[in-house]
Amino acid sequence: MHRRILLTAAVAASAALVLTGCGTTEAANDDASSSGTTISMKDATGATVTLDGPARKVVGTEWNVVENLVSLGVDPVGVADVAGYRAWDAAVPLTNEPEDIGTRGEPSMDTIAALSPDLIVATTDLSASAVKQLRRIAPVLEVRSADASGQIDQMLTNLDMIAEATGTRAEAAAVTKGFRSTIADGRAAIEEAGLDGTRFAFADGYVDANQVSIRPYVEGSLVADVTTELGLRNAWQLEGDAAYGLASTDVEGLTELGDDVQFLYIGNKADGEDPFADALADNAVWKSLPLVEAGNVHRLPDGIWMFGGPESMEAYVEAVVAALTK
Repeated sequence: MHRRILLTAAVAASAALVLTGCGTTEAANDDASSSGTTISMKDATGATVTLDGPARKVVGTEWNVVENLVSLGVDPVGVADVAGYRAWDAAVPLTNEPEDIGTRGEPSMDTIAALSPDLIVATTDLSASAVKQLRRIAPVLEVRSADASGQIDQMLTNLDMIAEATGTRAEAAAVTKGFRSTIADGRAAIEEAGLDGTRFAFADGYVDANQVSIRPYVEGSLVADVTTELGLRNAWQLEGDAAYGLASTDVEGLTELGDDVQFLYIGNKADGEDPFADALADNAVWKSLPLVEAGNVHRLPDGIWMFGGPESMEAYVEAVVAALTK
């Protein structure tokens, strides 16, 4: 399937829905953020980031930080892999025409320098050598890419950090409120449909040498945390990585899932073949799966970034509710 998603994982909530975010930045004066006086804050690595005022010319090296900027009303001047963002994060579309700064793993330093940014927002997935080069161009704010011990808290912490650097705290509060509201509405819809406690399994997949590899989003992944907040239960019993909560299996691994499981997956027309509907169409194991025979397989709409911010997760919630209650 798609290489872009694999890159995010390679390099790139809580049950009580504690969504206020952890205090990973130093307290800043809201008046200072709006008046243009100096902003000083700590990023996810503990590095001090000092700005002359709220950043306006901002470069984003990863799609989740770009999405957060857009959600906060800040049009990024530079974005890694613009075409990829437009395909995979279409739920939160760009509202300007930013400069393409290269790939997410290897941004072009020359292109970024030519933009004369006030701030570069990166994630901890970017190599230390690349961050070192970026710091020679402009202040760099690193946010933690993911944290399987609490993905929703981490997502909202990242939003708040970017908001502090851009003077958009009020916008961040509104985005967070919208996310909470969507979760509450989604859970109510699931309960009303009598689906509370339903087991789900979310995955994506890709085809290589005519073999389909499947990546389960197990406990600790962002989408699993969000889906659990809807009152559904994750059926995967596999162990995921410590950052993203992702595992690996094959078609035979799906035989562990019962016929009561709702199988949810993503794809994108930008990558062509659907690994489940197309590549496995004639696969005997796939066709004999109880969940397939029961019609419990749901492809969600393209363009919802599974490693994105609150607005991506809102789109995801709405898609899951629509798929299960139709």
